[in-house]
Formats: sequence, structure tokens, C-alpha cells
Amino acid sequence: MSSRYIRIFDTTLRDGEQAPGATMNKAEKLEIARQLAKLKVDIIEAGFPIASPDDFEAVKAIAAEVKGPRIAGLARAIEQDIRVCWDAVKVAETPRIHTFISTSEVHMKYQIKKTPAEVLADTRAMVSLARDLAGTHAGADVEFSAMDASRSEAGFLAEVLGVAVECGATTINVPDTVGYALPLEFGDFIRELYRLCPALADVTVSVHCHNDLGLATANSLAAVRAGATQVECAMNGIGERAGNASLEEVVMAIRTRRDSFDCETGVDTREIARTSRLVSTLTGYQIQRNKAIVGRNAFAHESGIHQAGVLSEASTFEIMTPADVGLADNDIVLGKHSGRHALRAKLAELGYTLSDADLQDAFARFKEIADKKKQVTVLDLEALVSEEIRERQDLFTLRSFVNQSGSTITPTSQVEVEARGELKKGRSFSNGTVESVFAAIDDAVGISGSLADYQVRAISAGKDSLAEVRVAVEVNGRSFNGQAVSFDFMEASAKAYVRAVNNAAAAGEV
Repeated sequence: MSSRYIRIFDTTLRDGEQAPGATMNKAEKLEIARQLAKLKVDIIEAGFPIASPDDFEAVKAIAAEVKGPRIAGLARAIEQDIRVCWDAVKVAETPRIHTFISTSEVHMKYQIKKTPAEVLADTRAMVSLARDLAGTHAGADVEFSAMDASRSEAGFLAEVLGVAVECGATTINVPDTVGYALPLEFGDFIRELYRLCPALADVTVSVHCHNDLGLATANSLAAVRAGATQVECAMNGIGERAGNASLEEVVMAIRTRRDSFDCETGVDTREIARTSRLVSTLTGYQIQRNKAIVGRNAFAHESGIHQAGVLSEASTFEIMTPADVGLADNDIVLGKHSGRHALRAKLAELGYTLSDADLQDAFARFKEIADKKKQVTVLDLEALVSEEIRERQDLFTLRSFVNQSGSTITPTSQVEVEARGELKKGRSFSNGTVESVFAAIDDAVGISGSLADYQVRAISAGKDSLAEVRVAVEVNGRSFNGQAVSFDFMEASAKAYVRAVNNAAAAGEV
């Protein structure tokens, strides 16, 4: 047994969703939260309840429905923020109020415009308020974060953290908010805080590192070696700007290098690949092929020398196995003769519990796919089921499209989109086939979207693979992602564009 337990605090649904275009609706957040519970993270930061009514409702739904992990909501060190946060999370089995205030000189002067004395006073008052609210629930606790801690003066920061502990915070988070730290200095910084603030020895010390210099995982691991016992991270490393520390990297580094860290997490690593795919699908953020742990190339060996070594003894070039992160279950699972019960059973095995209506729709799509593909894989099922669940929540749904194109004619498209319960028609003559379909959707919905990015890939191997399309669409100067799958890449393209429009609508831009 390892000597220390490292809590994994997942912020995919809060900081991760702050990645440009990564907007998710309540149903999608719930789906990810349930999968994070299967992954066995310790804490799920479900959102920022004061940010919007939709975020409040999503956090509240996750708190009420997701069992296992502690459910946290984020709040500034402002009374209204903290009270709204508590209202959202208090229905959880084990809720957490996570409150924060800036402590660096540059943030105090220019961002929150407060003096050090005011920061100390606010920390005392607001952590005390959070503690009093949490005290009404036997399983609740309080976390305090010093924003921009890594650029704060160590003595002042230690004073603030001491006040937070004194007032009832049981987790103290030391963020590298702008990704400025270097691993050696960040580890030394954590050790110095332990020295300057002895009260930290009696609480959980956490870190939250950003990836602006590509060092978020390295800084997190340096902090663990320096004594930190909680790491805040996000699946696939998504988040503000260059993102957060990648959950999968932190967890697998601790597991693979037990000799160096002498600690462990409670994460079920076999759920990593599935969680990664789900987050990628619902946020529209594609995983780079050479991404550590979860990229398509992570266990691919192109060199003949590497291939020969792996075939002879996997450990020659693999420090972990595909099965360790759940990549061994992408085999054939169902065929066209499989029935509804077989589909339900397989979906349950994958962690999907569908209503009868959702199952009926999923089964219809499954039969449609199975008639065209000889074998349906786990990857196919995950893509299809995510589509069905999503479509039932959308304000806009593509009902039909017709496209005419050729080398000697101007591409023409006509679409029918169900918009808030009403069938709308649109048409377009445009320079390119894809552009024509997108312009027709704009015409139907009544917007003027600008395509910022467009990507197509095959879900699995073979000519009969489903096509996955991801788009980034700018609406009123803001970027929104969309993703969809289909046998027909044009249909997938149209659905992905409509999905981006739905995300724009959720943000109040349509």
C-alpha cells in the first residue's frame, strides 16, 4: 500500500467548459458527470453556479443525481456567489463550496482592485460564511483557492492561507493560474508554503496548474512530490487558453512511476479512454493524435524496430498497456441480427442507461447502421448513442437536406430544420458543397455564422466507417463547436453545424 493518497479533483465541467466553444447543455454535463463517477474521481467541480441560470441548474442536477464523488461548485469570495453556490450543491451527498480570491500583487491591483488588507478581510469573512453554510450538512466542506498564487509573495500568501484554514477551509488550493511556474520552482514554492504556514499540515493541500508553457502536468507532479495531496485537472487537458493539467497524464504518471511518487489515486484507469472520447465528442474538441495516454498514436508503433520489440516483449517500448487505460475493448460487439435486449445490455455495460424512448431511437439508428456495416463496434455505439441523447435536448434539429453539386454547376442546397418546434426551410447557392449546406442552415435559422474550423475523420477502420465531422462556427464574434456522425459526411457536416448553432443558442447568441 502506498503511503499517501492523492485526491483527483476534476474540473472538466467548470474550467474545461471555459475553453472557447466548449459549451455543453445540462444533459451533456450530466452525461459527463456520470462517466466521471465511473472513472472514480474524488471531486467533480460541476460548474460556476452564479455564472448563469443554466449553469446553476446543471450544477444542481449533478449534485442531486450523481453519486460517489464529492460535488463542488465554484464561487468568488463574494456573499451572493457563495450563497448561490450552496443552493446549487447542498442537495449532494457530499457537497463542497469552492471559493477563491486573488493574492498576487498584479491581480490585487488591476483585477480585483483590493488592498492586501481587504483581501485578508474578505478571506476571513467569506470562508467563515461558506463554513457556516456547509456546517448545516454533515458531509459538506469548504475549499479555498488563492488565485494567481504562483505569482504571489510567499509571506503574504501564507498569511492568507492561514486565515482560510483558521476560518474553516479544509482544502487549500495553490493555483498556477496563468501557467507561469516551472516545475523545480513550483515544488520549492509548495515546500516553502508548508514552512511558512504550519496550519497546512492539518488540511488537504491542492494545486491547479495551467498549461501556458506546456508544464501543467509537470508542475502538478512536482507539487505532489513536495507534499500536495490533491490535484485539480481536466480530461484531455481542456480549459482556459492552453488548458489545464491533463487528468489522464497526472494519474498515469503517478501509477506508472510509483517508484518515484510513492502514492496512489483511486481512479479506475480502465475508464480513461472512454471518458476521454466522451468529453471530446460533447465539447467538440478533437484529441491530437500524439496526445499522451489518449491520442490515437499513444500505443501505435511505426518503426520496424519498435514493432519487433513490442511483439517480442511489450515492455520494450510500452511503459503501460492499452488495457490499462481501457483501449482493449474496441472490438466487434454487435451485428445486424442483434436485438433490442442485446443492445440494451451492451449499452448498460458501457455505462448508458436509456429511457424506453431513447432506447427505441437508438435501436432504430443501430439497425440502420448494422444494415450497412457488417459489424458494429464500441466506438460506433458510443458515437450513435451520444447523438441520440443529444438530439432529444436540442432546440434545433436537422430534419432533411438536399444537395446538388458537380464540376460544372453551382452547388445548391435546401434544408429543413426544426427550430423550437417549428419547421423552417432554407436554401442556398454557394461556391462549395459544404459551404452551400451551411449557408442554407443559416437561412433557415436566421443567423449569419462564419466557419472557423472544419475537420472530418473516420470513427473506425474500413470503408464502411462512420464519418465524424467537427466544426467551429463564429456567431456574433463568439466561437462555438459542433460535432456529429453519419455514414454520409455531408449529413454529418450539416448536423455538426446545427449542433454548433444549438451551442450558440444555449449561450444566448441565437
